[in-house]
Amino acid sequence: MRFLNGQQPSQDLTYNDVFLVPGRSAVESRFDVDLSTVDGTGATIPIVAANMTAVAGRRMAETLARRGGLVTIPQDTPPAVVAEITSWVKARHTVWDTPLVLGPHDAVADALNLLPKRAHGAVIVVGTDGRPLGMVSEAACAGVDRFTRLADVVDTAIVTLSPDTPPREVFDKLHGSGARLAVAVDDQGRLAGVLTGVSALRSELYRPALDAGGRLRIAAAIGVNGDPAAKAAELLAAGVDVLVMDTAHGHQEKMITALKAVREVADVPLVAGNVVTAQGVRDLAEAGADVLKVGVGPGAMCTTRMQTGVGRPQFSAVLECAATARELGKHVWADGGVRHPRDVALALAAGAASVMVGSWFAGTYESPGDLHRDEQGRAYKESFGMASKRAVSARTRSDGAFDRARKALFEEGISSSRMLLDPNRPSVEDLIDDICSGVRSACTYAGARTLEELHELAVIGIQSAAGFSEGRPLPAGW
Repeated sequence: MRFLNGQQPSQDLTYNDVFLVPGRSAVESRFDVDLSTVDGTGATIPIVAANMTAVAGRRMAETLARRGGLVTIPQDTPPAVVAEITSWVKARHTVWDTPLVLGPHDAVADALNLLPKRAHGAVIVVGTDGRPLGMVSEAACAGVDRFTRLADVVDTAIVTLSPDTPPREVFDKLHGSGARLAVAVDDQGRLAGVLTGVSALRSELYRPALDAGGRLRIAAAIGVNGDPAAKAAELLAAGVDVLVMDTAHGHQEKMITALKAVREVADVPLVAGNVVTAQGVRDLAEAGADVLKVGVGPGAMCTTRMQTGVGRPQFSAVLECAATARELGKHVWADGGVRHPRDVALALAAGAASVMVGSWFAGTYESPGDLHRDEQGRAYKESFGMASKRAVSARTRSDGAFDRARKALFEEGISSSRMLLDPNRPSVEDLIDDICSGVRSACTYAGARTLEELHELAVIGIQSAAGFSEGRPLPAGW
């Protein structure tokens, strides 16, 4: 990467301060661009869901891995629960989505409570033998008494296929029948999965992130307190594919000591952070990190910079840290500060191997939170920072009353924020499409067929606030 006309920044830069300059390109199509990462994690798209309680759960892990990304289960999750989540995710089909299931004697109210848990928008009604009887959508429940049995509203005209049916064939059958959802059944006729036409199309466009056994990949975070090596060993025994050593200030002795101990037991990619300087990268790499997590203060739920004055504008942090990591044969994840697909493209151009996304993904069907409606009827979910009162309270629930009260004095971060679901992109898969489309297009503008070529060929310009504003679309005309 180089700056336009040899510009040398006189100050640190955010994503809003820079732009990617188009260059001569022989890349004819976005589909000619390979978005696979080179950081050893096995991801086929450069997207990692941040280890936030409001973001990273089993549904997010399943969905993102199926499209090639990674989800990092938060460090506050007990090892036994991480093991259960990991086992569940690795048992999921790599193409067909996990269905929402109820019986014919369950109520419409039960279906309405379940429907927001998945983007495919249907509950499959099954008999006691596990065979699908039909499906129920939100439209079928409209105007119906909530205590009505599903047997009275179920649509029995469903498309059933083998789980081995190629996605293109699933798409063609759905397109030809006018149905929006196909149901997979095994050799005994029992429910095995569901697939929409759009999901079938995505299965042809994305490659899942798979382990050596052909199962979906998952990452998990651990902190620096207690016995990190013992917890790491538990997570590895559970089948976790990537370990993330996580603390707000990664460039500290406690992290270095913990990192060395975990490196002794870890035979998987080891991520550590957060740092924002070249020296931080060097010290954590020397202690055993394969990937450095970069970012202090740019996250939407983070108040660190306002509380402490500590942090660094994210584009410059990623640029410096990535350059140092590359010298050492290591990689970086850009953690925080992305609000648009352009920000992801710029982080990758600066040298990041992947980009972590937090609150942006909290406002989706797949995030762990419950779906709520605001005063205008708009759907939203709650997000909160991992150093906020809400997160600290959960993290210290096993401490004594005095210790909990003492730690509560030093909380940072927002405890509750409404993340509206975009009515046009309510699923994390919709956001992945948006992000990957933007990154692929950025690569074609730069003449790059891979993310490494994007970093090599990228020419970055520096702009004023007016320049950034000029690039924003007008939402309602003049």
